[in-house]
Amino acid sequence: MPRRREVPKRKITPDPKFQDRVLAKFMNDMMRKGKKSIAEGVCYRAMDLIQQRTQDDALKIFKKA
Repeated sequence: MPRRREVPKRKITPDPKFQDRVLAKFMNDMMRKGKKSIAEGVCYRAMDLIQQRTQDDALKIFKKA
């Protein structure tokens, strides 16, 4: 807890591909040791697999899950 002033909350920027904040938060939670590019790659490859297998919007299925 800081002694001088209140620390402002940081806003989460949306992910670059789908422009979704929930997906960006999920990738930040999935990230290990600050390796954000690896977490993005894993997540986007999974989204591509969902897109291919279901022929439906991957982001919609992600939010449903």
